[in-house]
Amino acid sequence: MTLEQDPARAVRPARADAVSSVRDVSHATQTGTLGLTNARTRIVGDRTGAGADVIVGLVRSARVVRGVLVRFGARVAAVVTPLGWTMLATMIAGFIVGYGLGIVEFIIVAYTSVILILIAVAYLVGRNSFTIELDVMHRHVVVGEPGVGTVVVRNPSRHRVFGTRVELPVGESVLPFGLPGIAAGAEFRRDFPVATGTRGVFDVGPARTVRADPVGLVRRELVWTDAVQFFVHPRTIGVPSTSTGLIRDLEGQPTSDLTNSDVSFHALREYVPGDERRYIHWKSTAKTGTYMVRQFEETRRSRLVVALSLATGDFASDEEFEMAVSVAGSLGLRAIRDARDISVVVGRTTPEFAKKKLFGIRQLDSLNRMRLLDDLAGVERAESSLSLVDIARVVSDRVVGISVAYLVCGSLTTPSALRAASVQFPVGVEVIAVICDPDAAPGLRRVSELNVLTIGFLEDLQRSLARAASL
Repeated sequence: MTLEQDPARAVRPARADAVSSVRDVSHATQTGTLGLTNARTRIVGDRTGAGADVIVGLVRSARVVRGVLVRFGARVAAVVTPLGWTMLATMIAGFIVGYGLGIVEFIIVAYTSVILILIAVAYLVGRNSFTIELDVMHRHVVVGEPGVGTVVVRNPSRHRVFGTRVELPVGESVLPFGLPGIAAGAEFRRDFPVATGTRGVFDVGPARTVRADPVGLVRRELVWTDAVQFFVHPRTIGVPSTSTGLIRDLEGQPTSDLTNSDVSFHALREYVPGDERRYIHWKSTAKTGTYMVRQFEETRRSRLVVALSLATGDFASDEEFEMAVSVAGSLGLRAIRDARDISVVVGRTTPEFAKKKLFGIRQLDSLNRMRLLDDLAGVERAESSLSLVDIARVVSDRVVGISVAYLVCGSLTTPSALRAASVQFPVGVEVIAVICDPDAAPGLRRVSELNVLTIGFLEDLQRSLARAASL
């Protein structure tokens, strides 16, 4: 049988060659570096052998040593003070100049620097075996109230702990105090005051111990506690509950206004064309012989908005702004106490390098009294904050069912701006502007549909609101 007659014989050598080529390719792929990109190929390429392994080993060792040196350098840089680096440079320069030029004075300065550096390093030797706890009992206080914290240092070891220095950051200041020696199993307590003269939110702590030499060449800090957030709330007063600007609401309180459909039953009256037949009282109709329908008292519920301006251009001084924050807090707390729907809003601040004004508001947390005061403790004035007119526009678009709107601002807010802000709200919304001006006499005036209250002290808010409610 010839080759043409047996095609299988022609196929077998071809298959054998294909299998051999596949094996060769597989072997080359497993041992070669074709298409591989990693640190080894970047160093030695596709070379193998002892020489390439030695080079790779040296590079890996160099990386490990460099990592150790970087970590050590970072720790040294955190310990050595600028004066310490100056002393080290003085030592090196003294040896070079002294021995190079034969000047004895420079050699003496160099050895003196060596002695001072060794003494400074000796102050860093050792470790503290005590524990430190930071306790701030009342983290929410009203501005002006005393704030007190306690640092507790315990020595759980079996030997006496020598004294050291403790530093406690309180806001932007640092409170240092010396820690005396503590006997085994004893503890040391130190009370410290927390400044509450200004409203704000700041951190107390973390407590840290400081090891430093008397000259100030080295300084080693060890953090022992976490920072505690401290809130200084604005001062607030009790204000009268107001029923102005109420809107109809099935969950509200009954009023003297009568309506044909509600949930608070009031009385019966004769049927008139147009009344719904489902409200016909059939028993009374049978007795009188005339169709009688139910009449209801309209129930309403206040939905209040307190808009606080943060724009620097609305306030002439910090005193005005602090009074405005207190006004917003007092109104918000009154609404929370009355279980009314309340939204306390402030304008967003446009970033410094933004191309367009940021139209947005931030709603403060008014779920309960403490959350609202915490948020008010952190508000600050900003030059690029949204104006009162823009705040009113955004609030009217985003907050549904507003019945009363309080606009809280300073003495620099113009009457035209207040009128422009008031017209942003829908018809039927009672708008009350509260102007905080310590230099003005308290008063109440009405400009078209806008009530304008001017207060010189926070206590004036009580009388002004009571007068406005009686109008």
